[in-house]
Amino acid sequence: MGPSPYGEGMAKLEVIGNRVEVVLLPLEKLGALRGDVSVGLDEVADVRTSEQPFGQVQGLRAPGTGLPGVIALGTWRWRRGKPGRWVKDFVAVYRGQPAVIVETRPDTEFNRLIVSVDNPERVAATIWSALEKTGHRTSQPAN
Repeated sequence: MGPSPYGEGMAKLEVIGNRVEVVLLPLEKLGALRGDVSVGLDEVADVRTSEQPFGQVQGLRAPGTGLPGVIALGTWRWRRGKPGRWVKDFVAVYRGQPAVIVETRPDTEFNRLIVSVDNPERVAATIWSALEKTGHRTSQPAN
């Protein structure tokens, strides 16, 4: 996998302590118009991978940077259900890069974290392992 359009490397999705953290590079913070993002392990409802993460990005970018099919970086807001309440996703996705999608429980700041990473299966497995170790999940779903 190649580097992001912002230069060497791209955002990292890591388990730090009892949180899942999106660690942004300085130029990504500028593009996303915010700093790093995190959710508690107890807020994670599901973790999965996507080879085509742009298909998961929906709604209005507010705030952030986006060029359809090339880069999506920042907060995307969209209506969920009917009549529909607004929810937010945090997105750091690049063309040609697979992603990990972390879905959260209701009433969390972000509904999903969608982050392009070099090895999505390994990153997802790391998050599942942390969930199991902390008692927040007892088994990994079949993909």
